[in-house]
Amino acid sequence: MDLNSPLFDRIRVKPEQRQERRESRFRCDAPGCEADGSYRAPMGRLREGQYFCFCLEHVREYNNSYNYFNGMSDEAVARYLKDDATTGHRPTWSMGVKRGQAAFREDPLRAENFADPLGLYRQRSHRGRPPAEAAPRYSAVTIKALNALGLDETACAEAIKTRYKELVKRHHPDANGGDRSCEERLREIIHAYKTLRAAKLV
Repeated sequence: MDLNSPLFDRIRVKPEQRQERRESRFRCDAPGCEADGSYRAPMGRLREGQYFCFCLEHVREYNNSYNYFNGMSDEAVARYLKDDATTGHRPTWSMGVKRGQAAFREDPLRAENFADPLGLYRQRSHRGRPPAEAAPRYSAVTIKALNALGLDETACAEAIKTRYKELVKRHHPDANGGDRSCEERLREIIHAYKTLRAAKLV
């Protein structure tokens, strides 16, 4: 085993020491400098991704004098900084419409301006079915009162009044020649009607 092998140096030497020992393959780009150009410096605006190679002394000088906005007017600098803050210099467009279509910016948003061939944006219930006509929900007492009058939950106020008058006439003792056998049924009808009035159905 050769202990003087460069492989062992690569393992034992710290990374920063290894970098110092490595020689740059570039010469410094400063005029008249023959030192290694180990340090990169950006070339500037409109030349992104391109770099100068400088020695340590010249890269410090370059960094102190570097101005990205050199040659730009104050208005251009302000516009550049505003675009950088809002969009990051990326292209933008309005959401939901294609450029040049009738609904682009000028027209208000209307349902006919949007195509939905698969029906994905139609209103749906939480289970994925189209919403049905929701019948009004009544309490058990109200439903019992409607049943006492022989009506269902879809009865309107006019139907309830008509049915009530009809049942009172039919079961009143005066209409039955003084027969009191229907009095209990009459009390039930009157109580049911009062319950529906309290529930504001009449």
